[in-house]
Amino acid sequence: MNAPLNISGDDDRTRQLRAEAAIEPDPVSTEAPKKETQVIAIYGKGGIGKSFTLANLSYMMAQQGKRVLLIGCDPKSDTTSLLFGGRSCPTIIETSSAKKLAGEQVKIGDVCFKRDGVFAMELGGPEVGRGCGGRGIIHGFELLEKLGFHEWDVDYVLLDFLGDVVCGGFGLPIARDMCQKVIVVGSNDLQSLYVANNVCSAVDYFRKLGGNVGVAGMVINKDDGTGEAQAFADAAGIPVLASIPADEDIRRKSASYEIIGRPGGRWAPMFEQLAEQVATAPPVRPSPLTHDGLLGLFKGDTVGRNVVLQPATTDDLAPKSAIEKPSLEVVYEGV
Repeated sequence: MNAPLNISGDDDRTRQLRAEAAIEPDPVSTEAPKKETQVIAIYGKGGIGKSFTLANLSYMMAQQGKRVLLIGCDPKSDTTSLLFGGRSCPTIIETSSAKKLAGEQVKIGDVCFKRDGVFAMELGGPEVGRGCGGRGIIHGFELLEKLGFHEWDVDYVLLDFLGDVVCGGFGLPIARDMCQKVIVVGSNDLQSLYVANNVCSAVDYFRKLGGNVGVAGMVINKDDGTGEAQAFADAAGIPVLASIPADEDIRRKSASYEIIGRPGGRWAPMFEQLAEQVATAPPVRPSPLTHDGLLGLFKGDTVGRNVVLQPATTDDLAPKSAIEKPSLEVVYEGV
């Protein structure tokens, strides 16, 4: 028998954090912004390039004179790392916990930082096995509301959301009309398009319930020209806002946390066009694909459509113990 877990040595911080985690969050405010701010949520599969796209997009928009607030809502907290040259900034969740233990209030300067006109912050998330990422998102937006989020003088709020986590917190902008439109980031691979299709399904579902959020379009990242992402966008009824090529120069600079969306640079026209598209593309109700429809975008040998599902038997799973038991039915002679 395993020995009981000894938690008697937990310090005050651990006990307080556990107590805080047990408190149900207050409802998230859905009050409309006081000025005509565009709130745009960007979704995509983890590792597909959302943070790369957003860091460069927000930088370019700021250079064009727009007031941009970039909020990382991915527990990896990598959205602002690229913007700040690899440096990580304190997250809202960890800062809030530390300030609460110290009996202090969180101030804007504790969680919001700026570079060349871009304002940026990270919501953050719990450590592995120590909390729910979705609840972290909810808690983060509650704190933003307390800091006066709806009074801030910005033109655009860009939210970076992980698309392959489907719990409620990550769907808040869609479910509660907290944004006007959604942009999906994908590539020419089945997994990223599966996530993009799920996001479109969520938008379509909440539109049926009376929601107003729509999909403004898709950004194809690491585009190798095979065309599956474009075919998905066409089938779902959403435009492609930009195609970022699978280029070694982009890969190398992104890996070294270098901003390539600078006016006058080699990749400036691409991000200038993306900034314009993001600003003007109207939100539309997408037409999500069925699973078979999604598979149909790819060649059969790529996704294994020649595989036949064969039912398993008890003999397959436990051949030695699969002894046929005699029937308990009573058989009467002469009947």
